[in-house]
Amino acid sequence: MSRSAQRVVGIVALLVLGVLSLPATAVVLDEGAENWIVPVQLVGMAAVGTAITVALPGLAREGAPAGRRAMTGAWWGLLAAFAGVVVFWLLLNGLSGA
Repeated sequence: MSRSAQRVVGIVALLVLGVLSLPATAVVLDEGAENWIVPVQLVGMAAVGTAITVALPGLAREGAPAGRRAMTGAWWGLLAAFAGVVVFWLLLNGLSGA
């Protein structure tokens, strides 16, 4: 698979998982652990981003070692989690914010 195809597949997968990660984490931690929803989502998305970037090296710089790809993937995962929170917030509140 080419580097550009790996980037497209990886970014789409991370964005979909980023949007779904907050509600999925909220369902699991709904009763009694509400304060842990966002930290667990962030750690989970960092781990997912790491796994995807190690599996699809096109998301990192060409020739990057595995450790660098893992760190880049963690940042991609956190960015996808942030995008998921923004999309989820917009779906709940709309553009007016009220």
